[in-house]
Amino acid sequence: MTLPSSALAADPVVDEKFDAGVLPAGWTAREGTWEVSGGRLVGRSTSSAQISRLTFGPRLENFRFEATVRFESLVNNDGTRWTALGLDMPSSGAPPWWHAAMRSNTTAANGTEIAQRTAANAWNVPVTAPAPRAAGVGRDVRVAIEVYGRKTRWFFDGTLVQEAKVVTRSADGRLGFVVNGAAVSFDDVVVTPLEAESLVRPNDRVATPAIVAHRGYSSITPENTVVAMDAGSRAGADWVEIDVGTSADGVPYVLHDNTVDRTTAGTGALNVLQSSVLDTLEAGEWFSPVHRGEPLPRFAASLDQVERMAADLLLEIKGPETRAELETIIGMVRSRGLVGRVLLQSFDEQVLRDSYAIEPALRLGLLRGTLDADPVAVARGLHAVAYNPDWNALAARRSVVADLNAAGIAVMPYTIDNPDVWLQARDAGVDGIITNKPGELWGWNARYKQGGVPNPPKAVIKSPVDGATLSRADVVTFAFDTSDSSVVATLDGAGVTEGATVRADTLSLGEHVVRVVSTAPGGETATAEARFTVAPSVTGVASLIATHRGIPNAARVLMLEMALSKSWKRLLDFVRAHESEIGEAAAARLIEDATALRAIDGDGPSTPGEPIQGPPGPAGPAGPSGTDGAPGPAGPIGASGPAGPIGPQGPKGEKGDTLDVRVTCDLSSDGRSIACTIKTIAPAATFKGTARLQGTRSAKPVEGTGKAKFRLKSAKRLRKAPKVVLTLKSGTRSKAVTVRAR
Repeated sequence: MTLPSSALAADPVVDEKFDAGVLPAGWTAREGTWEVSGGRLVGRSTSSAQISRLTFGPRLENFRFEATVRFESLVNNDGTRWTALGLDMPSSGAPPWWHAAMRSNTTAANGTEIAQRTAANAWNVPVTAPAPRAAGVGRDVRVAIEVYGRKTRWFFDGTLVQEAKVVTRSADGRLGFVVNGAAVSFDDVVVTPLEAESLVRPNDRVATPAIVAHRGYSSITPENTVVAMDAGSRAGADWVEIDVGTSADGVPYVLHDNTVDRTTAGTGALNVLQSSVLDTLEAGEWFSPVHRGEPLPRFAASLDQVERMAADLLLEIKGPETRAELETIIGMVRSRGLVGRVLLQSFDEQVLRDSYAIEPALRLGLLRGTLDADPVAVARGLHAVAYNPDWNALAARRSVVADLNAAGIAVMPYTIDNPDVWLQARDAGVDGIITNKPGELWGWNARYKQGGVPNPPKAVIKSPVDGATLSRADVVTFAFDTSDSSVVATLDGAGVTEGATVRADTLSLGEHVVRVVSTAPGGETATAEARFTVAPSVTGVASLIATHRGIPNAARVLMLEMALSKSWKRLLDFVRAHESEIGEAAAARLIEDATALRAIDGDGPSTPGEPIQGPPGPAGPAGPSGTDGAPGPAGPIGASGPAGPIGPQGPKGEKGDTLDVRVTCDLSSDGRSIACTIKTIAPAATFKGTARLQGTRSAKPVEGTGKAKFRLKSAKRLRKAPKVVLTLKSGTRSKAVTVRAR
């Protein structure tokens, strides 16, 4: 049996094997017969109507309760009889109490339960699950229950059978054993205190992000109201997030905006209005007539709801709050014993510093609109256990999730409502997702818990094409189709990135291998390879000569003539003799290619070709006769013949001095922002410039190396996809781009 590592977090406070032969001190029978017999604790219930119980141990908030349990006999052989480990029982053994129960001889849907005895003849059974096998009679079962405040995990012989967050805790609840309609023995009882459960979640096939209901279930109920908090918790949220600020007379209220104008019929800033006015405001009708009459809640009313609901509280302090105002808010949390169920977050760093000073046990989260250069150092400096950024900022630097998690700091980005983006966030390893749609996210999470990751890692190489043959004049562009996992791409073992280009004239002749490995958070990998060949050719050699800037022009003309006439021996001799002028790298490539082509074509012509001339002109008229045998004067020279044919066109030269970029822009689903990505064709090109959203005042500087992402926001909804205008510069190169958002 493999136990969770949390079981080893501390020394046990109970480790009982009943070797003394009597009930240990402090173990008290409250109903039925209890004794130590045969080295085991035995409890007996004489009928299905009798609930025998025994209490013991201290009150613990977080603990692991283990015992070896065996049904010895059943009243009337009734296979539905049960026994339970008490999780929160009054020392008197009187109801109400909570326990984790299992039935004796069934694998039915209610074979295991988390249940509450509410009164003498009443039950609340919110969670049931089948056991992996029937417990039977005369057979040991190792039962272990982990309790973190309200949350429980139920293990049957090491198998997790159920998880729930339903146990309401009392101020003095103890541990215990319960038996119904059976004789049951218990042995090797171990109770271990646990640290508060980490907010950092594992990254594996079945792990899912915690669900944070943003302002409650704000997509179906009015935000930041008690009804929204209740709906979010009932929909399965692990956390309900609300915003708190303080009135003019020092009363904390739940409100997101600085003013009450948007969500109530009132007007004015929260911090200048008196509580007597705020208490009269209605906060539901703006959302829907169904919620007419929902009050603007005081923070005290929200804490009442926290005590009733299963979800914990993610409390955002809007800031700037004074130290006195924070002491009031945190004092209200402390007085209700809710410090362990609250995570306080803020954009305001001073709020976090003051909160830590007021209550060091209160967990803190840092909200960020953009990422810090070193998020781990900043979070640690503020004693934050959670770093909660805007998803759009996090998406551009997903590697920081692993860095923060390694430091024990959770990451819960805001505000994500799109299932496609939920998948990206989950695969990035986030520990929670802040969403307006907690119910939908709960259902989306369920498929992972039931069947593991439905989207395994993917690795496809779209370019270069496997089996391609390239000449020196070609350029290799890398294009991949991968999942949003960790991706490593290499060319001949050296790292490359998608969208980068490599000139074939920088590679050796022969075969080259592109390899892509995509790794999912759970460790699963997908691999793809593409092989291409750089082959020698006349065109390739001519391209090398024409495009290499270090070759003197006079030498370039001679070398081109040699290459185009396939005079390979002459070219080799010339390159070797002028290597210092040509440059070592270019000379090596030319020698490599000319040698290969000489092996195919032979040495080629050994002398330069004759110049091409036109035909001779017609003869001139005869000169006058000479005298005394002397020759006469020469006739006039004939006209020149027509020009010879034009020689072959030389290879294409290098591109001009223009910055080559690709830009894509997407309009957000709410129509209020545009996200854009810039990629340069040259992988290491560094650029900077300005982006502007046409028709608005939204503009911002952008810069990057190879790639950059940015977002432009509009104060109002954009009715059609507008244009984004970019003016970029890289050294002496520049580019003006206008792109319409998709």
